[in-house]
Amino acid sequence: MIETLFSNRVKRPLADRLRPKKIQDVVGQEQVLGEDSPLGRMLVTGRVSSFILWGPPGCGKTTIARLIAEHTNLYFEQISAVFSGVADLKRVFQYAHDRKVTQGKGTLLFVDEIHRFNKSQQDGFLPYVEDGTVILVGATTENPSFELNAALLSRCQVFVLNRLTEENFEELLQRAEKEEGMKLPIDDEARGLLKEVADGDGRYILNLAESVWAYAKEGEIFGKDKLMKIIRSRAPVYDKGRDGHYNLISAVHKSLRGSDVDAALYWVGRMIVSGEDPRYILRRLVRFAVEDVSLADPNAVVQAIACADTYERLGSPEGDLAIMQLTAYLATAPKSAAVYKAMHSVFDVARKTGSLMPPKHIMNAPTKLMQELGYKEGYIYDQDLEDGFSGQNYFPEEMGRRRFYNPVDRGFEREIRKRIDYFDKLRKEKQKQRNKSGE
Repeated sequence: MIETLFSNRVKRPLADRLRPKKIQDVVGQEQVLGEDSPLGRMLVTGRVSSFILWGPPGCGKTTIARLIAEHTNLYFEQISAVFSGVADLKRVFQYAHDRKVTQGKGTLLFVDEIHRFNKSQQDGFLPYVEDGTVILVGATTENPSFELNAALLSRCQVFVLNRLTEENFEELLQRAEKEEGMKLPIDDEARGLLKEVADGDGRYILNLAESVWAYAKEGEIFGKDKLMKIIRSRAPVYDKGRDGHYNLISAVHKSLRGSDVDAALYWVGRMIVSGEDPRYILRRLVRFAVEDVSLADPNAVVQAIACADTYERLGSPEGDLAIMQLTAYLATAPKSAAVYKAMHSVFDVARKTGSLMPPKHIMNAPTKLMQELGYKEGYIYDQDLEDGFSGQNYFPEEMGRRRFYNPVDRGFEREIRKRIDYFDKLRKEKQKQRNKSGE
């Protein structure tokens, strides 16, 4: 009896017991491990080169690396960039070198969270990867393009792993039930919730299933409410200082620009519940109001500033409503990037023509010399005219007129287009009058 109790206490975690024993058992990564994929071809030929596995937590990065080492008869060495330093790396490289010389056995070095190593530490891998001392397999949840040195990336292929789907989760739960020899004591609604909160993480759903078995009394079936007591609170997989942050704010911008109010609200909601600074979201929304909505709806920036002020007065959670209100307003507003494009065109021309002076008639003449040079001579005060428009030239004389701002035929900019066309027509008429009078 005592031996039975002791053996139950030291029982390996469910996730570890269900770790795949062969490549074919890995769930949800067929696009990377199939025979026609680059990694699949490595396995078929037995010739493995260094690579990076990029994917969310719990998608099988460690398992894949371990299985590849076993499949290719390489010694599997695992370190974590969180807990390892230069001394640890040197020791691993020395062991790998000795193993290769004395046993003729290669080493697959699996580096978990490789993006945590700094530039100099990443550079330290290069000579050992190049001379074949180790086959490097790095695992990262972050975009390798941003987090890994170009020199290291150039020596490694990058394979993108998928977050697990609801179908993948069901397969894992069925494997767990087979391993435990019993059904998971939850109803269908709770089973669906279990998959939702796992958020693509296979390890998490297995750990949670194990907790359910541990908490459930004999004959008890957990519903959604009881399952929530076990789950309590799990923050979505999101690092507001890294790649997830930029992916989500990009999704917000693209959804707003595409006038999809529901998608925009969803992505903003994701950022808020994930712990993003609401002020950062508001700054991006204010920028969107002037960049993408602009004069198609001049009230957009007014709304943006008002909602930002409202949030400052209320704070979270009450002020979150102001963020969502602004999101809905911007998503449904007419869009125009005409001013944004005009700005960049103006900047480009200004850099090339920065030495050109304004025409003399629009420059002030506070001194006698400036008056003698013709400054302000011929200037017409537009509001003294009956139609309030002189049509004079305000560009440098060497440059001629340019058209920078081209309003779109949407929202308020449709009205602005009419005004510009009106002034263009008047300007041509005034020019004809000047030509007739010989000015």
